Amino acid sequence: MKAQIRKIVSYVEDTLIEGGRIAPTPLRLIGVAAVVRNPWAGCGFVEDLKPAIHAVAPELGRVLTERVLDLAQGAEHIEAYGKAAVVGTEGEVEHASALIHTLRFGNHYRKALNAKSYLSFTNVRGGPDCAISIPMMDKDDEGRRSHYLTLQFSINDAPAPDEIVVALGASIGGRPHHRIGDRYQDLKELGGNDVA
Repeated sequence: MKAQIRKIVSYVEDTLIEGGRIAPTPLRLIGVAAVVRNPWAGCGFVEDLKPAIHAVAPELGRVLTERVLDLAQGAEHIEAYGKAAVVGTEGEVEHASALIHTLRFGNHYRKALNAKSYLSFTNVRGGPDCAISIPMMDKDDEGRRSHYLTLQFSINDAPAPDEIVVALGASIGGRPHHRIGDRYQDLKELGGNDVA
């Protein structure tokens, strides 16, 4: 079994002005999504998802990572990252989760960036043109709030009821004019209590 990829969609967004001010450095957000046939579509309730995960997830991880790195013009430019999956209406949210919550998928991206943080994520059910929201954080420091970002885009004809959209996101830079500090400042002020 291989991933049946119907199409790959790339999305690039450059923020030049934020809050009415010119960004000192434009923020570039990149998303790459694969529209794939749900490998469990038409099978009823499947108890063991692993065979399809092992067959499909590594290929998706490799293909999407290569596309993101190409659009970013190299791994060294990527500062924050994330992932998302949207399963069509005939599938389970577990099917979306299955393809992205495996090291066989995420480790392609993580290793290519030599990243230390986990890949933040969303996994939901939706229909064609639904929002694909990819939350991101700094690839090396999950407490760096300037890189808490969300990329959102949609694909007008996906996912079909028997499809899954699997996506990776990247940022080149953090939010322009960020000024809320980071988690470590809060921890220091609160005496080390790790909340929120």
